[in-house]
Amino acid sequence: MEIDWVREFCLSLPHTTEKLQWEDALVFKVGDKMYAVVSLEPDETWISFKCSAEEFAALVERPGVVPAPYLARAQWVALETEDALSRDELRLLLAAAHSLIFAKLPKSTQFALSGNKGSRAVHTKSSNRSKPPKPSVTRKRVSRSNRKRK
Repeated sequence: MEIDWVREFCLSLPHTTEKLQWEDALVFKVGDKMYAVVSLEPDETWISFKCSAEEFAALVERPGVVPAPYLARAQWVALETEDALSRDELRLLLAAAHSLIFAKLPKSTQFALSGNKGSRAVHTKSSNRSKPPKPSVTRKRVSRSNRKRK
């Protein structure tokens, strides 16, 4: 399997990390969330990645592309062979997978990864602004025994 180019491409995407998981899988993550998994040992599939719901529906119709085991409900597809998609198309899909996962990260994580920690105002509970007083609402409680029965 030729995975060097996939590894090189994924690591070129912003904030990507890689981790060896499950003994034989190279996992690419952004913000500690997976967006692609490459099998290091011969397996039924060689790469899996996240895609949009529309892309998922279109891709699984193509030969050599299947719903990813364990991850299909989250719109992940898997390629059975390296030639199921062209390298150019796979690069586009991996970049889209990275973008999808990055966009779902909490805003604070996105800012931290982007190095924009100081560009966002921090709101705290103990603010110096005076809050308007809560209106006092009095309700007459009626006990169950005093209610009229129908």
